[in-house]
Amino acid sequence: MDRLKTLARLMIVSDLDHTMVDHHDSENLSLLRFNALWESNYRHDSLLVFSTGRSPVLYKKLREEKPLLTPDITIMSVGTEITYGNLMVPDDGWVEILNQKWDRSIVIEESKKFPELTLQAETELRPHKVSFYVEKDKAQAVSKALMERFEKHGLDVKIIYSGGMDLDILPQGAGKGQALAYLLKKFKTEGKLPNNTLVCGDSGNDAELFSIPEVYGVMVSNAQEELLKWHAENAKNNPKIIHATERCAAGIIQAIGHFGLGPNTSPRDVIDFLDCKLENVNPGHEVVKFYLFYERWRRAEVENFEPYLASLKAACDPSGVHIEPTGSEHSLCDGIDGMRSIYGDKQGKQFRVWIDRVLPTQISSNTWLVKLNKWELSGEERKCCKTTVIISSKDAAVPSDGFTWMHVHQTWSEEETNLKDHSSSIIVV
Repeated sequence: MDRLKTLARLMIVSDLDHTMVDHHDSENLSLLRFNALWESNYRHDSLLVFSTGRSPVLYKKLREEKPLLTPDITIMSVGTEITYGNLMVPDDGWVEILNQKWDRSIVIEESKKFPELTLQAETELRPHKVSFYVEKDKAQAVSKALMERFEKHGLDVKIIYSGGMDLDILPQGAGKGQALAYLLKKFKTEGKLPNNTLVCGDSGNDAELFSIPEVYGVMVSNAQEELLKWHAENAKNNPKIIHATERCAAGIIQAIGHFGLGPNTSPRDVIDFLDCKLENVNPGHEVVKFYLFYERWRRAEVENFEPYLASLKAACDPSGVHIEPTGSEHSLCDGIDGMRSIYGDKQGKQFRVWIDRVLPTQISSNTWLVKLNKWELSGEERKCCKTTVIISSKDAAVPSDGFTWMHVHQTWSEEETNLKDHSSSIIVV
C-alpha cells in the first residue's frame, strides 16, 4: 500500500484472459517474459493493475493456475470492484458511487423474463454486476429490450457484451473504463498521476479502457472482432492505440517498446548473462537474473558453465551466509558449488522459476535489502519461498553487474501448500 503513495513512472492496466494470460500457451512463456521484465525494471517505481471481468473467486482461481504477478491494484467484475495490494483492500468510495440508481434485485427479476439469457454461476453475480450467457445473434435485441425495462424502473444501468457470449449488466457509472478514470482522478487529486499509463485488452469489455484520454493503448494481436470493430469506428486515427503483432503479454512488451515507455528487453530474452550490460543497474534486475539462471541451470540450458559459476562465486561475499527455509545455514560460496550436483536434474521436465513482489530498500549508501517471493513450478507442484537478500554495489570496474551478495534468508511462504522437507536443501536457492 505504501507504494501507492508515490508517483509512478509507468502504470500498466491490463485485462487478464487472452491479454496478460495466453490460454493457448501451455508453457506460459509470454507471461513469464513479462514477469521478468516487470520485476527487474518496473516493480520498484511503477504500478501494475489487473482489470478483469472475473469475480474475486475466479480471479483467485486463475492465480492458482497461472504464474501471475501480484498487482498493486485489482479491478474485478468488469470494473465494479477495486481493491489494493496483496491483501486486496476494497475501495469504499467506489462502492458508494456505484450504489446510485442501482437495484440488483430488479435487474435480476427483469432479466429472468428473457429465455434467451442464461444466468451465470453464483460466483459471477456480484453486488454491482449481474452476468448472463447469450447467443451472439440475439445479444443486440435482448440488450435493447432490457434497457427499456430498466429505464421504466428508473434505473441507470449499462449492458456490456463481450467474448461472443457474455452479457454483463452494471451500474451506469461502472465498467473498466470508469474504474480507471476514477483511479486516475484520485491519483491526480493527490498529486500522484502516473507519468504514463498503458492499457491493454482483447475484447469488447476492454473498449472503455481505450476511451480514456491521454493513455496509451495496445490491442493484442489476438484481439476479438468486437474490440477491433470498436477501434475502427471510434479510434482508428488515434496514434496512441496500436494493434500489436504479438499475442497476449508479448504484445504488451511490444507496446512498451513501440511507445518508448521504458526498457522492453526481458531478462528471459537475454541468452548470455555474462555479456548482459545495463545502463542503469538495479537490485531488482540482479535478483531476477540470478533466479532465471537457476532455472536454466536445472533445465540444462547453460552451456560452458564454468565461467558462470566463477562469476557467481565472485559476486558472493566470502563470509556471506544463506539460511534455508528448513533453517539450515551454509556459506553462499558453498551454495554455488553445490549447484553442480543439480545441473540438468529438470531437463526435459516442466520446471519454471519466477520472482514476484521484488521490493528493494536502500539501507546504506551502497547496500540494499531486497524482499521478494520466489516461486518454483515443478510438474504440478508449486512452491513459494519468502526471500530476503542483502546486496551491495561493487566498483564499476568489477564484473557481475556491479553487486556483491552478502546474505540470503528464505522461509516457506504462507502461500506454500506443500511443506515437504527436501533432503537436498542446499538447492533451494
